[in-house]
Amino acid sequence: MKNYFSSNFKLGVLGGGQLGRMLLTETQKYDVYTAILDGDINAPCSQICNEFYQGSLMDYQTVYDFGKKVDLLTIEIEHVNIEALKQLEKEGLAIYPQPAVLEIIQHKGRQKDFFQAHHIPTAPYHRFNAISEMDTNTDFPFVWKSAQFGYDGTGVKVIRSVSDLKGLPEVDCITEKLIPFKNELAVIVARNEKGDIKTYPVVEMEFHPTANQVEYVLCPARIEKHVAEKAREIALNVADKLGIVGLLAVEMFQTEDDQILVNEVAPRTHNSGHYSIEASYTSQFEQHLRSILNLPLGNTDNKVAGIMVNLVGEEGHSGPVVYENMEEILGIDGVTPHIYGKKETRPFRKMGHVTIVNEDLDEARKIAEKVKETIRVVAKPS
Repeated sequence: MKNYFSSNFKLGVLGGGQLGRMLLTETQKYDVYTAILDGDINAPCSQICNEFYQGSLMDYQTVYDFGKKVDLLTIEIEHVNIEALKQLEKEGLAIYPQPAVLEIIQHKGRQKDFFQAHHIPTAPYHRFNAISEMDTNTDFPFVWKSAQFGYDGTGVKVIRSVSDLKGLPEVDCITEKLIPFKNELAVIVARNEKGDIKTYPVVEMEFHPTANQVEYVLCPARIEKHVAEKAREIALNVADKLGIVGLLAVEMFQTEDDQILVNEVAPRTHNSGHYSIEASYTSQFEQHLRSILNLPLGNTDNKVAGIMVNLVGEEGHSGPVVYENMEEILGIDGVTPHIYGKKETRPFRKMGHVTIVNEDLDEARKIAEKVKETIRVVAKPS
């Protein structure tokens, strides 16, 4: 086995946001040397990694040059220059998740084509080069999604009539049948180069009604055992068919008749797995590190029930951030806040999260509600 620990080995990470910041907690625990590339000089990782480089993740030369500085390359965001990664891989650099996997996943149309080709259950869809190509006699309602660069509700809109199409950007996109569902679920899968594979428990996601962002993640999901087993089997199948090395977050719908349909996947650590830092034997960030270094995978079981609450900027607030009522939530047993190091807040920007752990999931859910009502992410008065 290679010596990754307290050695000259250098792990490169494309992206320096909050996911990278939480990954650094694990690299520091194991004394793995890290280099980060991000476009923002003030990115959350910039002050705490071993080396930081500022540059565009979509620029071929920037990504290629960064890759030549490291011994293994991983990501914390999938919007990266694939051609540079392909060239680096040809030249012998280990890149996980693999460029071929990223190329499929970073484009929602290719994702859906992959699901269809491998008989993975998903909502019916159509692909378009632009919204103007769409037949306006299509059945309403449906979901419009930008094929690339969507995140946290951006690039997704429910279309109920022709008038809802106004103002949509003329970009590569997909339309999906609007699926009636009773739960939105997610499963995180970990797979290393040896092919060892594990899943985390199924989580349940509750979304903000207008921002289309996850507000709460509950683990374990409040679903029947046979539904959970089906969700984990489907997630394992997706990871196996992709052959991914690293983590794969599989977001799903549970329909009214308990079918499981894959919505979309992310080839990295994910918001739906943040609860694992406090609630699991092995956090998703440690597991990602174990996966890409081809180490034995850790125990994915929960030690205790966990709920994650996203901390996002309040509407009407933009500017230097202030976290109000932090002392109040710190006075509640089982509550752990995580602040992402972003200095500026804006409406619905992810600024942190709070984990609530408790032996009783229902009690944890009540505490989560209290936390959500208590803490405020606002801008400093000018």
